Amino acid sequence: MDLIKDKFERIIDYMRISITDRCNLRCIFCMPAGGMTFIEPQNSLTSEEIIRIVRTAAGLGVKKIRLTGGEPLTRKDLPYLIESIRHVEGIEDISLTTNGQLLKNCVHTLVRAGLNRVNVSLDSLKPDRYREITRGGDIQNVFEAIQEAEREGLLPIKINMVPIKGVNDDEIGEFARLILTTPFHIRFIELMPIGPRAWWGWDKYVPMDEIQREVSALGPLSPVKLRSAGPARYFRFEKAQGVVGFISPISHHFCNSCNRLRITSDGKLRPCLFSESEIDLKSAMRSGASDSQIERLLKLSVEIKPKGHSLNRETSIGCLRSMSRIGG
Repeated sequence: MDLIKDKFERIIDYMRISITDRCNLRCIFCMPAGGMTFIEPQNSLTSEEIIRIVRTAAGLGVKKIRLTGGEPLTRKDLPYLIESIRHVEGIEDISLTTNGQLLKNCVHTLVRAGLNRVNVSLDSLKPDRYREITRGGDIQNVFEAIQEAEREGLLPIKINMVPIKGVNDDEIGEFARLILTTPFHIRFIELMPIGPRAWWGWDKYVPMDEIQREVSALGPLSPVKLRSAGPARYFRFEKAQGVVGFISPISHHFCNSCNRLRITSDGKLRPCLFSESEIDLKSAMRSGASDSQIERLLKLSVEIKPKGHSLNRETSIGCLRSMSRIGG
């Protein structure tokens, strides 16, 4: 099978699909304090529509699928969806991004369905602060879910932490120390201008150079090359069991190696996270588009994929729509 490339010779083999915009948490940097208007169920992609998109994308060389949200575990047909994707010829890897609140009791079912890996979003190790950031989350649920995922072999477990100035940036070192005694991948991700406009501001942004300096203060870091590392740059302390990763979409663009497309929870195909350009796959499918027409729309998305974004500290930014709809 010929791999599909964009006009900048990047191989596109990875698709992230937001299967719901609904979430059981209301994190401060993701949703407005007063809540948000969710997509009506009939306007979200059905499981069969998602599977059709995956099957068509696999025919073009997409090998990796990540299911995101919102919180994907709030979707009751998730095991069926994973199992169906597992049987699509050409798909080699299925992963999931979750806040972990509902994960513990369904890990075994998801593994049996065919899930390969899990990323857990965790922005504080302090129970009270975690509850404040998530507006009600129970951190113990996350800890127990991570332990269960480890027992079930969903490895490597990746823990995503977004440092926010004045909120949790004093925990960077504490997160980094986790790799001394655990095999986890602790990934620090720069705060992005996505979500509530009233909440976002450069005064809350912590640049990756600052994050990396704080981690390096704990000891010398040696670079680590990992298979399928994606946008993260990985490092390890001497004799550490795990690794730390740095993902810097603002300060150090990784656009030149971007290999992904995104499907929003309402069926829009986005060639770039930071671009508002979208192709409406859902409407096409519900209007009777053939598989070859869906394939052409996927190819069009690859063709219009931009070389990169222009976000930086000097940019005046209007926030993009909620990550729960775009797909985290």
